[in-house]
Amino acid sequence: MTLRFQPLGDTGVRIGFGEAIDPAIHRRIRNFTRKLEQTSIPGIVEWVPTYCAITIYYRPLDISYGDLLEKLRQLNENDRSVSKEAVREWELPVTYGGSQGPDLKEVARHNGLTSEDVVRIHSGARYRVYMLGFVPGFPYLGGMPDRIATPRMENPRPRIPAGSVGIAGPQTGVYPLETPGGWRIIGRTPVRLYDPHRQPPVLLKAGDTIRFRPVSEEAYSQIQQKLEREELRLEDLLYGAISDEMDS
Repeated sequence: MTLRFQPLGDTGVRIGFGEAIDPAIHRRIRNFTRKLEQTSIPGIVEWVPTYCAITIYYRPLDISYGDLLEKLRQLNENDRSVSKEAVREWELPVTYGGSQGPDLKEVARHNGLTSEDVVRIHSGARYRVYMLGFVPGFPYLGGMPDRIATPRMENPRPRIPAGSVGIAGPQTGVYPLETPGGWRIIGRTPVRLYDPHRQPPVLLKAGDTIRFRPVSEEAYSQIQQKLEREELRLEDLLYGAISDEMDS
């Protein structure tokens, strides 16, 4: 598939791989970023993968725009195999509804469902982390069933607690920090997705997968306390490595 290159000022280039949130496009982006990691191209400062593209920042004094594009095209056409990265699958406990999920009933009403239906559908899917952004560690997830898609709030809340699980249009995500936001909040996880005192501070990375497990408010509090006392490790929330060729 032909890549689309677009200059971003005099220090960046955007490489377009497609126009949709699609697992096949995501795999191509992940494969390309692994090639970048394993190939030294002088002048490249960093790269940022998104749903359908990669933005590369470079030093124009070290490499010209034309020379960079030529090397990137060669990298894309190079069929040599790259080492595959194990995909981590996380299980995040979530308390749905009530004070932790104040918009659950509205999501249900909007879609002609019951609150129990929304919880069952949301927790029954497997989600892939396509990219991180907005605030440190915020995962943009693909794979949410259309049956529970709900528009953002017209008036964003000034404060959304860390760990809040939300829905915005066809997407779902988890707020890693307390921040303003307009996503519909349906639940909350006690797991910290971002902790500046932890190494690495961000729990998730692009390519990871997530399942949400419904838990009671009592279980939520117990898990939170165990995590704080380090009686429960983050590694205990891993299913383990799975194939990088999953379809969703």
